[in-house]
Parts: sequence; structure tokens; C-alpha cells
Amino acid sequence: MTTHVKRAFKYRFCPTDAQAAELSRTFGCVRKVYNMALAARTEAWATRQERVNYNQTSAMLTAWKKTRELAYLNEVSSVPLQQALRHLQTAFTHFFGKRTKYPRFKSRKKSRKSAEYTNSAFRFRDGELRLAKMSEPLRIVWSRPLPEGVSPSTVTVSQDAAGRWFVSMLCDDPGVKPLPARGNAVGIDAGLEHLLTLSTGEKIANPRHERRDRAALAKAQRRLAKKEKGSANRARARLKVAKIHARIADRRRDTLHKLTTRLVRENQTIVIEDLTVRNMVKNHRLARAISDAAWSEFRSMLEYKAAWYGREVIAVDRWFPSSRLCSACGTLQDKMPLNVRAWTCDCGTIHDRDVNAAHNLLAAGLAVTVCGAGVRPQRSTPDGQSATKQKPSRREP
Repeated sequence: MTTHVKRAFKYRFCPTDAQAAELSRTFGCVRKVYNMALAARTEAWATRQERVNYNQTSAMLTAWKKTRELAYLNEVSSVPLQQALRHLQTAFTHFFGKRTKYPRFKSRKKSRKSAEYTNSAFRFRDGELRLAKMSEPLRIVWSRPLPEGVSPSTVTVSQDAAGRWFVSMLCDDPGVKPLPARGNAVGIDAGLEHLLTLSTGEKIANPRHERRDRAALAKAQRRLAKKEKGSANRARARLKVAKIHARIADRRRDTLHKLTTRLVRENQTIVIEDLTVRNMVKNHRLARAISDAAWSEFRSMLEYKAAWYGREVIAVDRWFPSSRLCSACGTLQDKMPLNVRAWTCDCGTIHDRDVNAAHNLLAAGLAVTVCGAGVRPQRSTPDGQSATKQKPSRREP
């Protein structure tokens, strides 16, 4: 089976003063156009019940550029501005499809600073990348080479809160091919004491990246809180806080990449639990630990890598009682508090809570495959239950 994988290769770069000024100006114009188009679409619906599409906002952009107040939009490349309108159209498409909330306005201080260039607004030749409106190529730190013989179709330039500059190149990667099929499957139970527990009995330690830098982060945040708002000292203190957060996020991402790549390479079928992390972080006692574990990011990486390499990821329904169910005899316990890490079933089997849950998830996931459920299981089936829900239906036969 031949697959064509679009893959983004992200690099750091060091802009010159002129390039940094040009990119900062472009970020501001992209944010301005996005917000104005969002305001126009919101007003059209509120006053006239009219839906404005991308073509209409593109015509608005042309008119805005001709006004005296917005003439500065002509000073930057037009491609990132058009891409901002396309991103807004995508946001509305997801909103009307009930997949996301209503689009929000971009903030100058909080929103991500980025600009997207299509192939008409950049030139990539002999390992040099030149963007529109710039005379010099970007000084990119090539941490790894691009696939041989390919050219990027889209380039996204961004700056994070720590002040670091990145360029992301989207291109075809012919090196991504399905791996040889394997006959083994694994169930994975996510946790906090151990990041992952596999049905093989292996437990992967939770590195707790945030805890390692918690003291330094708290100290930097206390210093930030004492600085006068709007001052240069506060800006420097904010940058120190952002750098600590960036270091934590980088370590966490690196760990998850190594872990998910290993799981995809070693297993044909991977069964996980469909956790609702958004609701779980509402528990204020565990919110910090759950966020640091990054279960959602782990699942996202696992799913797209499995799609790349011809593996299968199965998500078992969140209500499946994996911890309370005996994997040996199938007896369902009434209660299983979180502080109980090991328990003995009536059949005499002594269970490690997490290993037992991983065994049950694996068995339920294989059953899900037979029932025809997918990676994101349906919340309801024709009989009103999930494919893996264990409680009997109350309907009379």
C-alpha cells in the first residue's frame, strides 16, 4: 500500500533585525485582518442573518487596503493575509459542523504569532529559504535534513512566548511507509504514578517534567508579580517565565515522541482508553499532574503515527470499568477507590490495579474491533449503549 504523507519539518532560525521587524509587522497585519473579517462576519449574521464566505472577506480585504487607515496592509506580503482569511473560513466550517466553539478574536499578547506562506510567496533553492518582501534568506539551524528531492508546499513562520523563532515546512515525505505487519497487540492504561502501564506488565515511569522545574518556575513567577505592569523589567521577567515553560514543554514533547514511536513500531494494534481530559482537569487536586502527563497529546501522536505506519489504534469507551473488572473471571467489583493499587478477587487472583486495567482494555478493544467501532467510539449504539459498556440494558427483551 502506497501512502503519501504530508509532514511538517520544524526548525529554529535566527532572523536579522530587518527580518524580525518585517515578520513582526506581518504577524500584526495577519491578526488585524483576521479580527476585522471575524467582526464583519459576526455583524452580518447578527444584523441581517447573512453568512459571509471566504470570497466576500477576500473582497473586503481588497477594499481595506485602499483606505488610508489600513494602507499599511500593503507593506507586507498579501499571501499570509489571504491565508488568515482561509483559516477563519475553516474555523467557521468547524463551528457550523459542531466540532468547535465560535471563533474568537486574536489577542496581541496571548495569541500565537504566526504567518503562513504558500509556494507563491517563498523560494526554496539550494538549502536557502527566502520569504516575500525579504532580500536575505533565513538563517535556519538545520537540525535534520529535508527528505531528498522534495520542496515545501507551505511555510509557516512563528515566534513563541519565549522569543524563539521557528519555521515549519510542509512537504511530502516519501520515507514514511507502512511497517511490516506484526501479530501482537497491547493494551495501555494511562496513570499518574506511572505514565503508562502496558498489558505486558511493563510500567513506564512518569517523568513529571513540570515538577522538576516547579521551584524555579514559582520563583520566576513571584518576581514577575512584583514588577510594574508595562515596564521593561516586567517584560524581561515575563520572558524568563516563558523560557521555563518552554523548557518543560520541550522535554515533555520529546519524551512522548520517543514513547509513541516505540509503541507504534513494536505493536500492530494499540488499545487505549477514551479519556475526557477536559473534564478531568476540573479536579483541582489532580489538574496539575494530569496536565503534566499530557494524555491528550500522547493520544494525538499515537493516532497520526499509527496512520503513517499502518497500525491500528482503538479507543475503548470511557465508561468501561477496566479497573473494577477481574481480567481472570470477569467479576465486577462494586467500588475501587483510587488509593487501592492492588486487590484480590473472589476467585483468588491477586491483581495489580493498573496491569489488570490494561488487560481489560486490551480484551475490550479487540471486542470493539469485532463490533465495528472506531478509534473515537460512538457515545450511543442502536441499543443505547457503547460497544464496550458492561452494564446490562434496562430494556425488556
